Amino acid sequence: MPPVSPGELAHDTHDDGQAETIAFLQSEKAFGEKPLRPPIATHISLIFLYAQRAIKLKRAVHFPYVDFSTPALRLAACERELALNRRTAPTLYSGVRRITRDNDGSLQIDGKGPLVDAVVDMRRFDDDALLAHHAEQGGLPIPLLTKLAQTIATFHRAAETVANGRDDETATARLARIIDLNEAAFASNSIIPAQASLALAQTFRARLAALASLLDHRAKAGKIRHCHGDLHLRNICLLEGEPTLFDCLEFDDDMARVDILYDLAFLLMDLWHRGLAREANWIFNRYLDQMDEDDGLTAMPFFMALRAAIRAHVAATLGRSNEALSYFALAQALLHPRPAALVSIGGLSGTGKSTLAAALAPAIGPAPGARVLSSDRIRKGLFGVRAETRLPPEAYAPEVSARVYARITTLAETILHLGQGVVADAVFDRMDDRAEIERVAAKGNVPFLGFWLETSLERQIERVEARRNDASDADATIVLAQRDRDTGAIQWHHLVSDHEATTTARQALEICQARLECPA
Repeated sequence: MPPVSPGELAHDTHDDGQAETIAFLQSEKAFGEKPLRPPIATHISLIFLYAQRAIKLKRAVHFPYVDFSTPALRLAACERELALNRRTAPTLYSGVRRITRDNDGSLQIDGKGPLVDAVVDMRRFDDDALLAHHAEQGGLPIPLLTKLAQTIATFHRAAETVANGRDDETATARLARIIDLNEAAFASNSIIPAQASLALAQTFRARLAALASLLDHRAKAGKIRHCHGDLHLRNICLLEGEPTLFDCLEFDDDMARVDILYDLAFLLMDLWHRGLAREANWIFNRYLDQMDEDDGLTAMPFFMALRAAIRAHVAATLGRSNEALSYFALAQALLHPRPAALVSIGGLSGTGKSTLAAALAPAIGPAPGARVLSSDRIRKGLFGVRAETRLPPEAYAPEVSARVYARITTLAETILHLGQGVVADAVFDRMDDRAEIERVAAKGNVPFLGFWLETSLERQIERVEARRNDASDADATIVLAQRDRDTGAIQWHHLVSDHEATTTARQALEICQARLECPA
């Protein structure tokens, strides 16, 4: 939840009986120093920033989805928040501190007197450590995004599997409740036109009905877990260079027990809304490299749309018109996804295939864009190693390469059948391999585009020798060997990639826009 100004608070905090606690935390009496600035306010918390620590106070609110109305309830919520967030940020969360009343009537930290309130004690970090800040400054480099995807995948694998929601309701029923909540929230304010709100809810329900079997099957397969629940860029920070998830949804376990792809969808939607589609697609692909979640791809546009609708209703409730309308428009767009398509990118090593694949993928098929099937990454997967691990020469034997191309074909066929776009990234210097990938598109009745990249020998060698921590193992020797091969007649679109990658990407995207349903 993003910070809101004091004037936007749903209740006057002083009317909730916490004026004394707030004054105590703003004085030197609590921690020997005053906060550096006024508290950051959200609809359920106040956060006080000191030199080395951040103190989070639960506001004494009682909403339909959260009850912090008594000190005991707030203490229990703080303890729950500590336990849940230590799953992902153990060094960030220091502990829970009790605010008690001394014999002389004054407040103190962790005294023996009656409980007055409770706070979560956290290690403070600068605002520029937030990934939201990095995004606003254009600072989300590929290595960081890769680490973030790995962090989320690791967390999701370890998260507690949940058999059922409350009252043993189905996964579909739980999502239907969210749709109902959004619709009621839109109806309670005048920012979103009533007719548009009704139409959106109807589209959501129709899409949910179409996905019901899949979502309930995923639930039975253990894909509903106790997730983060509030996974956006303001709840991810850099600690010692590592992306760290914090401030999870702690006040309602049921709301955080969701499909792991729905959890991921919040981050992807946040990036998409910020105009960072390429970054969203990169995280999406690196996550799927590690997680066997291809069966859930059909639900991704729906999941992202539902996350956008929730943000729209929260913004509308707070009176933020432009923000609410922006998220609402995104939800509408995501519920009408682009059709699937297959794009293949071939060329010898060092011609820029992977760079072009990453540039085109966000524009191919439904959000968050195409699944990129990279021969380099698939090969590493066959050998059970990380993408950056160098393989021995025998890993590139013809029989191994045949397995790699067969795997690309199989995955492409499956993913296209699910309605998601595919970008196949491989050398494709054999006519049979090119013909086979084209047959996949024909079999799936989806549009196909093939690109063949060409560049000078000098540029190829320069590129392969400049690679560091890359999925490709190609070097100058391999480049020279490839150029002696007979590729046969190549009918795909030829692009010369000697120039900057952005130029090649622009040329390819123009072709995609002319041939496929791609955004401008």
